[in-house]
Amino acid sequence: MAIWHNGAVGDLKKRVKECALELGFDLVGIASAEAFSEHQAVTLERIRQGLMDGLPWFTEARVRRGCDPQALLPGARSIVTVGMSYHRPDGESRDGAPAGRVARYAWGDDYHKVIKERLRGLAQRLSQGLGREVAARWYVDDGPMLDRAAAERGGIGWFGKNTNVLTRSHGSWVFLGQLVTDLELEPDPPLKKTCGSCVRCIDACPTGAIVAPYVIDNARCISHLTIENRGAIPREYRPLMYDWVFGCDICQDVCPVNVKAAYTREQAFRKRRFTSPDLVGLLRMSEEEFRERFRNSPAKRAKRSGLRRNACVALGNSGDQGAVPALVEALEDDEPLVRGHAAWALGRLGGDDARRGLEAAVGREEDRDVVEEMELALGEARARGAEGS
Repeated sequence: MAIWHNGAVGDLKKRVKECALELGFDLVGIASAEAFSEHQAVTLERIRQGLMDGLPWFTEARVRRGCDPQALLPGARSIVTVGMSYHRPDGESRDGAPAGRVARYAWGDDYHKVIKERLRGLAQRLSQGLGREVAARWYVDDGPMLDRAAAERGGIGWFGKNTNVLTRSHGSWVFLGQLVTDLELEPDPPLKKTCGSCVRCIDACPTGAIVAPYVIDNARCISHLTIENRGAIPREYRPLMYDWVFGCDICQDVCPVNVKAAYTREQAFRKRRFTSPDLVGLLRMSEEEFRERFRNSPAKRAKRSGLRRNACVALGNSGDQGAVPALVEALEDDEPLVRGHAAWALGRLGGDDARRGLEAAVGREEDRDVVEEMELALGEARARGAEGS
């Protein structure tokens, strides 16, 4: 039974937005369901230029499908685009033991589950209100839809030069979601706002991943290197990763739009689950500990091997000699990926204990790539020792 009386298109749009806000979304806009032709052309060109290397799932076929709302939902007429803030005060500080940094979006619960549950709830409310089954498909960033393109079209925000969507009230600290629907809703106009001449995000990126305004070279991005990348981190980027072990917020931290961004109201994102992890503890983490600690966390995406690899790099950049015993221990790890990065970290830290540990390990190592890492690390450790003598 319908609980909403038939009225003007604008009245229905108002009710849709009210429902979205009642479900906890901070921002809501309406976009048309026309194809994202311009964004498709740009994105396909990025793939062909190799700027999306390292993301094998990000294919041309996926982009074409995601840019055509009719392919996602035949008969689509509108896209309800939403945003939910994950911004919260700074994480925990650790005294003494070296700690890593984690991108803010991964501090709390897995946002995919939270946002999808709310979008499903929004679709149900619309069906109940209209007294009929509303055709709908919902997406977060793990689906084919270009979420930032939809957010821009629906007036949620505008593209920053770091390719993040910036919003007036919550900056770029927002999760985006889309509900593609057969409802005829009046679209919202895009915001007439840009970043102007500001290039702080470009200047601040340590790896130079923002190769031009609005253009990211994925293979250089610290977020990619610490999460999507399953293999060895290129040596030239390791010193530039500082203490980041999952993701990176540097380009967002320096953005002027984020200075006064409102904090999240969502309890799932206000938790302190994974903010400043102890690096040695992360390196020594067992598979069972990993599964328990990162259940329902975005950080599980990096897998245990990736997080431990990242911990090695962060320890190597820490300059803390107290990390040497744990890194020497890691030279006997079951995973070559961890052994190789532990060797690099020991070369960075130097010292007699690091050198002796590497000398003992290189003779028994059988993996060629790890042997190479150990020999290079030994050379660096010996050079550091010579400089200090």
